[in-house]
Amino acid sequence: MNTRRQKLFVNARIVLTDEIVQGSVSVIDGKIESIDSESSYTAAADSTLVIDCEQDYLIPGLIELHTDHLENHYLPRPNVKWNMMSAVQAHDAQISAAGITTVYDCLRAGSASGDMFTADEMLQLGQCLKTASDKGRLRADHHIHLRCEVSAASMRDDFDRFSKSLDIALVSMMDHAPGQRQFTSLEAYAAYHQAKYQLSNEEFARFVEVRLADSERYSQPHRHYLSENCKAMNIPLASHDDATEEHVSESVNYGVCIAEFPTTSEAAKASSSAGLDILMGAPNVVRGASHSGNVSARSLLESHCLTVLSSDYVPSSLLSAVFLITQEFELMSLPAALQLVTKNPAQRLGLNDRGEISTGLRADLVRIALDQDQVCAPHVKAVWRCGERVM
Repeated sequence: MNTRRQKLFVNARIVLTDEIVQGSVSVIDGKIESIDSESSYTAAADSTLVIDCEQDYLIPGLIELHTDHLENHYLPRPNVKWNMMSAVQAHDAQISAAGITTVYDCLRAGSASGDMFTADEMLQLGQCLKTASDKGRLRADHHIHLRCEVSAASMRDDFDRFSKSLDIALVSMMDHAPGQRQFTSLEAYAAYHQAKYQLSNEEFARFVEVRLADSERYSQPHRHYLSENCKAMNIPLASHDDATEEHVSESVNYGVCIAEFPTTSEAAKASSSAGLDILMGAPNVVRGASHSGNVSARSLLESHCLTVLSSDYVPSSLLSAVFLITQEFELMSLPAALQLVTKNPAQRLGLNDRGEISTGLRADLVRIALDQDQVCAPHVKAVWRCGERVM
């Protein structure tokens, strides 16, 4: 007896890597069996579940490489820590509702005095993600992205603890010391950190002094340590907030494959020339500017430097950015723009079983409706991961 599970998506505008076709997608046992540009209900067997997409877009499930959105659910208000499993599940639901089927959740390694999260909490969140996944509580496919603050004294010990307890899928090297990289302007640094930590002017001056000293002492040794260990563990490595050609050259020497959020066009172009994937924030695209005053993602799109988009702190921004790029800014076709959030990140991290609608790949699919007067707010009607509806 044939027990294979079959679904047939009909009457869909199917977004492939190089074109949009009107037709159907057949899914058997969680994988894409066929794509047909001529579809009808009569083509389906009696045992097949037919899904009429009613002329909506059918796109690949989105792949998110850098989101710290989980932190917002665990710490919904200052000094309010939520139940971890509840926070993980709420985060997962919002991720799925944004059309994301594969997500790299950011956890922090390396903390300083005044930070809102401890290393123990980050480790527990990572373990909670694994438990939730093992118990089938999660809609999306979750991976761990370890954000390593190389200027923090505790980073090395934290990395060792995390790498022994969790399956780390991606590591990024960050240095958020003032006066460089993301915060070249001390005014911008003060506007962000003084309010965040509720510091007086005197306390803030001391805060800056300590951060600068820690960066000088720890940054380079910790970068070297991460480079060596990630290479030995076969973990992809990303740079973060590179601002100069010197930063990029250093990152390349450390074995980086992704340049996250380069802060200047100079660094972005140098990263592109070095063969790195360049990841920028989708909120930057939607807003038209970086929230910290750095290079705009739109300008990097126009100069053909940007290869991956991340939702960063707003999960829904991925789809908003894709449709703004195609419908309003007219910078790329829809198939090309979708690759920024599907095929490109999949290829960079070796996820060869997903990232496009193609025969033999996972049936990670998203049904999207779009109103032309609401281009920034595409409607996610349904989400399937491995052929099973999760949203």
